Amino acid sequence: MGHSRVQVNKAHKTRFSSKSSRNLHRTSQDSGRIGKSDSNHVKGAKAARLQRGKMLREQKRAAVLKEKRASGGINSAPRVIVLFPLSASVDLNSLGEDVLKLLSTTDGDSGVTSSTSSTAASSEYKLRATVLKAPHGDLLTCMEMAKVADLMAFVASGNSLLEENTSDFIDSFGRQCLSVLRSIGLPSTTVLIRDLPTEMKKKNELKKICASQLASEFPEDCKFYPADTRDELHKFMWLFKAQRLTVPHWRSQRPYIVAHKVGMLVDDESSGKCTLLLSGYLRARKLSVNQLVHVSGVGDFQLSKVEVVKDPFPLNERKKQNSMELDDLHDEEVLRSLDPDPTKQEPLVVENTPDPLAGEQTWPNEEEMAEAERNQKQGKPKKRALPRGTSEYQAAWIVDESDEEGSDNGDSDDDGMVLDRGEDHYSNQDQDFEDDRETLILRDNETHNDSEMMDDENLTREQYEDEMKKIKEAHAEDEEFPDEVDTPTDQPARKRFAKYRGLKSFRTSSWDPNESLPQDYARIFAFDKVARTQKLVFKQAQKMEEEDRDDCIATGSYVRLHIKEVPLVAASKLSSLVSTKPIIGFGLLQHESKMSVLHFSVKKYDGYEAPIKTKEELMFHVGFRQFVARPVFSTDNFSSDKHKMERFLHPGCFSLASAYGPISFPSLPLVVLKISEGSDAPAVAALGSLKSIEPNKIILKKIILTGYPQKVSKMKASVKYMFHNPEDVRWFKPVEIWSKCGRRGRVKEPVGTHGAMKCIFNGVVMQHDIVCMNLYKRAYPKWPERLYPQLL
Repeated sequence: MGHSRVQVNKAHKTRFSSKSSRNLHRTSQDSGRIGKSDSNHVKGAKAARLQRGKMLREQKRAAVLKEKRASGGINSAPRVIVLFPLSASVDLNSLGEDVLKLLSTTDGDSGVTSSTSSTAASSEYKLRATVLKAPHGDLLTCMEMAKVADLMAFVASGNSLLEENTSDFIDSFGRQCLSVLRSIGLPSTTVLIRDLPTEMKKKNELKKICASQLASEFPEDCKFYPADTRDELHKFMWLFKAQRLTVPHWRSQRPYIVAHKVGMLVDDESSGKCTLLLSGYLRARKLSVNQLVHVSGVGDFQLSKVEVVKDPFPLNERKKQNSMELDDLHDEEVLRSLDPDPTKQEPLVVENTPDPLAGEQTWPNEEEMAEAERNQKQGKPKKRALPRGTSEYQAAWIVDESDEEGSDNGDSDDDGMVLDRGEDHYSNQDQDFEDDRETLILRDNETHNDSEMMDDENLTREQYEDEMKKIKEAHAEDEEFPDEVDTPTDQPARKRFAKYRGLKSFRTSSWDPNESLPQDYARIFAFDKVARTQKLVFKQAQKMEEEDRDDCIATGSYVRLHIKEVPLVAASKLSSLVSTKPIIGFGLLQHESKMSVLHFSVKKYDGYEAPIKTKEELMFHVGFRQFVARPVFSTDNFSSDKHKMERFLHPGCFSLASAYGPISFPSLPLVVLKISEGSDAPAVAALGSLKSIEPNKIILKKIILTGYPQKVSKMKASVKYMFHNPEDVRWFKPVEIWSKCGRRGRVKEPVGTHGAMKCIFNGVVMQHDIVCMNLYKRAYPKWPERLYPQLL
């Protein structure tokens, strides 16, 4: 009897299988049968995700609630409202008075601290506010006010469209300030429209026209409010009270105060120092009495004492105080006083103190001593001109600089670099890297030593105009013939360009960053790992913010800072300026008082047409800080560790500006100002941001030597006028050459006695071609004569 076989067909293969079919091959641990896998781990993962999402939502909700209580609570600092006029036709005085009357508890009871700033506490709105009126035309004051503003209220006038000569709500100064404020970082913004018609239809039409014209200038969430009547201001104030304000991120990283009062305590006038007293509300973060503080425009200092004073503008004031009592410094009630701990106080270190004898020295061996004796017997050492009274030991440390003042042509030439001085690896930076004040290319063999030695402050009006004309001509030549220089005929090229070298590849060729550093590099500080140091510093600041420490002042307190050893001249200036512009004092993070090399990403401002030279004195506004710098500009090269120096800041593209300055941790906004001759008002020259802190970043100055083919034979050519003697040809023989028609080659040998040379190329050379040679030398910024603008 035969077995009957049952036909079994293969299962249909689907492209997408289900989870159950994919898990059929898995076996259960308790039985040997095949079954579905347990999905409890899936349910557990889903529950964990839900729990984590719930926790993150609760944390965000708690953070928002804390921020709202901190910015609008009873113990918080008054909100700063800056009224900024978009045109000169706006009347800010009447608007400021209307806002203060609305905020005052009773009519006329407002805490006025100065002619331009007013503080008021309103029990009706449960709000305290400081109203600042930005003066139209004063760029510096407008910038300082915008740095501390919680709300930027831009004011437009409806009369602007009714005037004959204007058809816009913003004038030229308003547009310039808007671009600068956007670069700094705008806080919460709103637009108040004044001078609208009383008729409702015309009023709404004019408001729509104003909103449509100004909408592109402001953020998307910016609201437009009419602000003519008390009811309109009342509506705006209620919305402002409930609004969640946003400020730039860099402003919330450091504690700061806006000084309501500035005082001085002079112990000894002969010393030229005093104790500066700044009174104001502490904002953003806690301040430690052991921290260093920076006074805007003056410098970094230590605190001798911090006093917590009774709030002069309490929100729930029970008894009224006379304003004269508030102005009296001695009648202010001190609630708490903190003194610094000498063991914990941050030391005020600005520059590194170099030790000239701290270099590495090794004891010579017998062979070296014998060789030195032989060299001494062979010839007498060359006599050098030394200062009177110099001993033989001191003479051993003096660098040979015989060519410095004895040359008739001067050290500076067409590209502004000095001659090589033998083994001088630490030559004076001011002489070694003096920029081209005159022209980039000498075509008439004229010398300009007299004009180069002149200081800009000693120039007459005619000399200054001639100087500016020459700079503009040099800027035009730099754009037409970038980096091209002529070889001097009165001195050997191997001596003139001895500090330069050739590179096989600008991107991949190596360059030692510690080679032949200038003396100013001994005065600066450098980090081993900048990112790690910055992370630790911010982590330490956050820890101080979260802990309850005895040496810290809580945010929102009214404090009086005793800043010691402030120059008397600067303190007197601040006392007179407090009535016209805000005086800012802010706490520094660790290491932020030390000098280093800062690199900024900058772009030339579109409205500034004058050329900006490398190493020209400029004013840098970096966050709250402002200092004077003389930067060197270079290309912002992402694919290489080397950057090519630019003699001028070119418009329309971002460049790298490297300058000596106090350390500030990125990212911070940058505004570059230039004070022109004969004008006290600075002009906006460039905008950008702080990029990195890196003294080892290599910036190379490039020059191009050119020659012309005289005799051409296919891939060979005889080139003249690049050098003027055969010794120079042999000196630069290893450097690769190239032509403007795309050929590359090398120097084979000199020809004749006038500097002609035989060259071999990788292709056929044209008779009209130009032969070029690239040479490079490292460039450094210049140390400023004065670091802060208020210290004259």
